[in-house]
Amino acid sequence: MTDTARHIVCPHCEAINRAPAGKNPGAAKCGQCHKPLFDGHPAAVRSASFDKHVARNDIPVAVDFWAEWCGPCKMMAPAYAKAAAELEPGMRFLKLDTEAEPQLASRYQIRGIPTTIVFKGGKEIARRAGAMDAATLSAWLKPFTA
Repeated sequence: MTDTARHIVCPHCEAINRAPAGKNPGAAKCGQCHKPLFDGHPAAVRSASFDKHVARNDIPVAVDFWAEWCGPCKMMAPAYAKAAAELEPGMRFLKLDTEAEPQLASRYQIRGIPTTIVFKGGKEIARRAGAMDAATLSAWLKPFTA
């Protein structure tokens, strides 16, 4: 990351955008698809885009590893969405369905869901398993925001 710009991966088209450091990233739009880079909602990812988001974003990336059949995952989904609305653009929020992407769940040794992992610079910097309410989740994530 430089002092003049940081790279932000578009959650819609996966284009890598340079966002000037002096401007509000919350108002930035993708140079390719022209959609907002941040819309206050977690973005669903597949294995094809997961690595790009984790490695190429210059902001921390929170990933919710979940599954459709998981009751605690469904209970935590509104809290995760609320954290995204509160903490973006200081952090990118992603959701990864472990049933659809079992190889990624295996790569990160997901043993229970929901599991939330925070990445920065392509490396895991924090992990927490289990459902959290909105206040607990936001308090846990806030120190990692850019």
